[in-house]
Amino acid sequence: MTIARESTWFRPALVAVRSLNLPSWCIGAGAVRNLVWDSLHDFQAPSALSDIDVAHFDASDLSAERDAEIQRRLTNIHPSPWEVTNQAAVHTWFEATFGHSVVPLDSLEDAVASWPEFATSVGLTLRDDDSIDVIAPHGLDDLFSMVVRRNPTRVSVDTYRRRIEQKQYQRRWPRATVVPC
Repeated sequence: MTIARESTWFRPALVAVRSLNLPSWCIGAGAVRNLVWDSLHDFQAPSALSDIDVAHFDASDLSAERDAEIQRRLTNIHPSPWEVTNQAAVHTWFEATFGHSVVPLDSLEDAVASWPEFATSVGLTLRDDDSIDVIAPHGLDDLFSMVVRRNPTRVSVDTYRRRIEQKQYQRRWPRATVVPC
């Protein structure tokens, strides 16, 4: 992805996460969406990020403390608003946060496939040879067409509607299209 490779904030973030040698990881969701949509809108400065979503998959340690430690290490390497989530542990806290239980995820790719909208169901990983791998189980059409569409895998209609209201996609990116439910 040329956009990610040439970004003054995204590529250093990829380098920082890669330096931790996590077995299975990506930067994804809103960080990738913002990067791409800002570029497609020709914004000179990146949109403000609430966080840089780092997803990883480690079934051997489901503790929140492990994610907090990774987040601390990332902040020391590259001060940014990191949010680290072990996707192998999502089933342990999802019900308390969102009101319904979910089955354990099988892999990082399985996790990315379950993220709220198809345009945000994308993750990028920087390999040792500096190539960028793309995880996009639903493809990249919605991301590059700037379409916000609910991913029914895990997100209820009510949650999707709340996200649309909260995120204000069209205010931030006027050419984005929101598909109603």
